[in-house]
Order: sequence, then C-alpha cells, then structure tokens
Amino acid sequence: MKKFHAVSLLWMATLDGALTFVPHSMSRRMNPLVVVLGAESTASTDSTKADALKTQKRKLLELIGPRTYKDPVLADPITKEGIEITASKPALGSSNTPVPFQIRSPSNTFRGSSDTYLDLLEPVEKESNKKDNSFSSSSSPFSALLQQAIPYIPPNLRGRLSSTLTDGDFIPMRDLFTNPAVSFAYERGWRQNFATAGFPGPDTEAQMAMDYFAPVVARVPDDEQSVVVDMSCATGLFTRRFALSEKYGRVLGCDYSPSMLTEARRRIDTDAKLSSKDLKTSLDLVRLDVGRIPMRNETVDCLHAGAAMHCWPDLDAAASEIYRVLKPGGRYFATTFLSGYFATMSAMDGQANTPPSQQAFQYFESTETLRELLVRGGFDREKIIIEVLGAACVVIRAEK
Repeated sequence: MKKFHAVSLLWMATLDGALTFVPHSMSRRMNPLVVVLGAESTASTDSTKADALKTQKRKLLELIGPRTYKDPVLADPITKEGIEITASKPALGSSNTPVPFQIRSPSNTFRGSSDTYLDLLEPVEKESNKKDNSFSSSSSPFSALLQQAIPYIPPNLRGRLSSTLTDGDFIPMRDLFTNPAVSFAYERGWRQNFATAGFPGPDTEAQMAMDYFAPVVARVPDDEQSVVVDMSCATGLFTRRFALSEKYGRVLGCDYSPSMLTEARRRIDTDAKLSSKDLKTSLDLVRLDVGRIPMRNETVDCLHAGAAMHCWPDLDAAASEIYRVLKPGGRYFATTFLSGYFATMSAMDGQANTPPSQQAFQYFESTETLRELLVRGGFDREKIIIEVLGAACVVIRAEK
C-alpha cells in the first residue's frame, strides 16, 4: 500500500503568549512546551490512527483558542470569591499584540489586558451603567476637566470645589493621582522631593522592605510561590525593584489610578530585564481600591506600601483588608508622613473643619496614631514596630 507522509510541524507556546510554528528539526534546540501537530500518517483507514488524528486536532484548537486559569490569589473585590481569567490567543506570529483578558467570579465580570493591567476596581456592568447615566455630575465633561485641572488648583480650594461641583464624588487625596500629569511627573521630580521629610530613597527603602520580608519568604515551601504585593505602587518604582530582585515567585503592583498603572506598564515594558523571558518572577499590575482589596484571605506573604497611607481615604478599611489578605506570619512594611511635613499646606488649606475625604492628605499627628490604626485593623500591638527617619518619614513594620 502506498504511503503518504505529511510534513511534521510543531507548535511552540512562548512565554509571552505568542504562537509560533517551527520545523521538527529545530525543536531539539528549543525549551518551551512543544506539541506535535502533525505526524507521519498513512492512507490506511485504521480507526485507531483516525482517532489519534482527531485528538491531535482537538488539542490544537484548544491551544489556539482562549485559555482559562484560576488565579490562586486574586478575587472578586466585592464577594471575595475566586476568579477565573480567560486570555484570548493573539494571531499567529503576533507576539506584540495585546491580549485581552476576561475576568470572572461567580458573581461578577471584570476586564484587563496584557498591555495594561487587570482592572478589579469595579465589575464591568457597573462601569457600563455609569457610562449610560448621562445626567451624573461625576461623569460630566466639566467634572472630568476639573479632575485634570486639580494639580493646578490652589490646595485650599480643591476640597471645596469637589464638594460643590461634583456632588462630593471627587476625593482629592485619591483622585489627584489619577491625573496623567502627576503620573508623568512622579519619577521626574515629585518623588525625589520626599527626601526633605527624611525618606531614604527608593533603593534604600526597597532594600529595607526586602530585608524585613526575607524571613517570611524563606519559610515558603519550595512547591509554593511566594507573593509580594506593592500597594499604591504608582509608577512601579518599588514594583520593578522587587521583581528585578527575583527573590519572589510573584509580584503584584497595585494602584487605584489608571494613569499611574499605564506609566508603570510603560516603564516595565521598556526595561529589558523585566521584559525578558528569563525573569524568574511573575509580574502583574492590578487596579484596585485598598479599602476593598480583590484578593483571597491569607494568600499574600508580604505587602509593601511606600509613601501611600496618607493618600488612603478610608484608613480603617485599608488596615483591615491588609490584615485579612496576609498569611499568618505575613509582614507589612510601609512608609508615610507625619503631619508636620504638611504643616504649611494644612495652614493654607484651612482644613480644620473639612471632612477627611475632602482633605488633600491624611494627617498623622504621631506614631501612636498609626499604631492604633493597625491595632484596629487586627495587628497585635506587640508585633508593630514604628520608627521615624529625619523630620517626618515614618517607617512601619507589622507582622500578622
């Protein structure tokens, strides 16, 4: 019987999600997962071979089609149920094509993309409802224009304007950082000014945090992945340092601001080491609200919040959520400002009778104020260490 030989091809799934067809002769020099598409076949009507061919075709379609996995850490921010992330495959050979993500919990649907971030702030349905409400003052063009202009409005007028013109929907300490101009300036002078308050600088602070995290990470079993969260990551100043250290299995850079996360993604993508397929650390960006963290209970080994707590509108909710997501023995490292740093701003703001949600920043009068906050969140008073560097930089170390 005459035999017909098919060309043997293989499909290689690269780490960035691209699909690449390669000749069988090259496969021996390649390390990624390889699945045989075609093999030698004959004109025989043997049912066993026919079934094997059908199976191979089915597997190929599965590989080319959407890919779904259950995230072991991330969760629905509202219900705390686990989520499944479905990633659509890019076109063949399109390694630079953004991959859209559909994120589902049993109760809600969220979205994301490989070239931006996972958006777990609010379900898709709620976003759609907001867009449909054309009479909402918070979604009006004027309100959007006001938010873009906030950095240029005198501090003493910000809270008053937001409460008067946006029905209180604009929260200065939170929404100031959603402005693209602030995101652009953050690592171009803004963050460097913190040195006057006593901040040690990003490299030193990152090392301080990693030193504090080291004993926790060392206890993680070899068959498990250590997880470090960089909360209110802004442009990824510390997220990048944690990932580049390759001390952790997974690093999650989290922020409320889309413009900050967009700038963080840009900086990550232009860093050759972070973009390398050889990077040992998995790195994800997530949009969220720290007062409603979209993570499962006790799934995070360590959490860092650099110069962030003074920008959180609901401090008690944030402290409780951080405690909830940390594993037993997990550690929290944070830096923030004492109110003395904001003395001049506070005086010109005239915010003595202004609700905290309309202030420019949270004002921490003393280290004891911060200690009590963490105790209310669930931390043991005896496991909280707070020190002050320079004039007003507070360094917090707390263990669950």
